[in-house]
This record gives sequence, structure tokens and C-alpha cells, in this order.
Amino acid sequence: MKDYIDPMLAHPVGMMIGFFSVAVLQLIVFLWCFEMVAKYKCWDEIRRGNLAVAMATGGKIFGICNIMRFSIEAHSTVYESLGWSVIGFLLLLAAYFIFEFLTPVFKIDEEIAADNKAVGLISMIISISLSYVIGATIL
Repeated sequence: MKDYIDPMLAHPVGMMIGFFSVAVLQLIVFLWCFEMVAKYKCWDEIRRGNLAVAMATGGKIFGICNIMRFSIEAHSTVYESLGWSVIGFLLLLAAYFIFEFLTPVFKIDEEIAADNKAVGLISMIISISLSYVIGATIL
């Protein structure tokens, strides 16, 4: 398969389409992973107008895409970028668990599911902020 794809990636437009396609697929898979670990159903809550879930999910989307951006900038091939963005996502996922399980005052997921906008906002800011830290470490 590599013999078929690499010639297409040699052209700038092919490379752009390749990076874009991989990024969209990764975004879908990574959001699905977050959906599996959250105690609420993101898209059902967003459909109901839960702004806290929308902010938290938006932060995750921004964070994932920002890590991909740094990965694309740092690497010359789609394959290297894919690998580094997966590692970056795993770090972002670890940060999610740390935030959820090490907050002693209340349960983050329960507060977000209850439309606590303050918790949704801080969750969004944490995802975005850590995506910059993670992205800056991608070599």
C-alpha cells in the first residue's frame, strides 16, 4: 500500500489531502475514545443544549487538532505525523483521567453532565492549554 500512497504524497496537493484525511480520521477515532470514557453521551447532551458538554467537547476537539497541527509541522511524512499525534492524544487522554480522578471536591463528568458551565469551561481550557504543552514537546 505504501508503494501506491507515497507517490501521491510526493505532490504538495496530495500531501495536503493526505494530512487532512488522516487528521479527520484521527479526530473521529479520538473523539470516539473520549466518548467511551466519559460518563455521559457527548452528542446526546449537546443535542439537548448542554453547554458545559459542548465546551468540554469543543476543548477536546481543539486540543486534538492542535496536537495534530504541531505533529504535522514537526514531521515531513504523514506516517511520522500519525505516530506522534497518537502519542500526543494518549497524553491528552491521560490528562483527562488525571483531571477527572484527582479532583477531590466533585466528579468532573457528573458536573459537566449536569450542565455546570464553570466546570465545562475549565475542562475546555485544560484541554486547550495542555495541547500546547504536548504539541511543543513533539520533536
